[in-house]
Amino acid sequence: MKKSRLLNSELSYEISKIGHTAHITLCDAGLPIPRDVKRIDLAVEAGLPSFISVLEPILSEMQVEEIILAEEIKDKNPEMLKNIMRAFERANMSPKIVWVKHEEFKKITKESEAIVRTGECSPYSNVILKSGVVF
Repeated sequence: MKKSRLLNSELSYEISKIGHTAHITLCDAGLPIPRDVKRIDLAVEAGLPSFISVLEPILSEMQVEEIILAEEIKDKNPEMLKNIMRAFERANMSPKIVWVKHEEFKKITKESEAIVRTGECSPYSNVILKSGVVF
């Protein structure tokens, strides 16, 4: 059995093959997922799994140098924004933050290696994780 924190084999595989500056999107239950991007759907029901409960294990396996967030999260979901920042602090990472409008965010997801859908049902609970290097 795998020893590390992240047990989902499909998600672990996507992280293992990602290269520097490529990205994975972690999203809430409502973000539209482009047809041509690999979907890893973890949503079971509203709220399960939560966005943060998926983000934290991802950060245990993925080096992140930059994140992209929708500007709207600042006003529409400041508590989630705080939780995202705390997750990075707990993972001992300080990624560069790029702010874009939500419409631009959705366009950028088309370039993701994979999009991971959670059961999160709070607005703008989405982040694009750009891969860094560990050396």
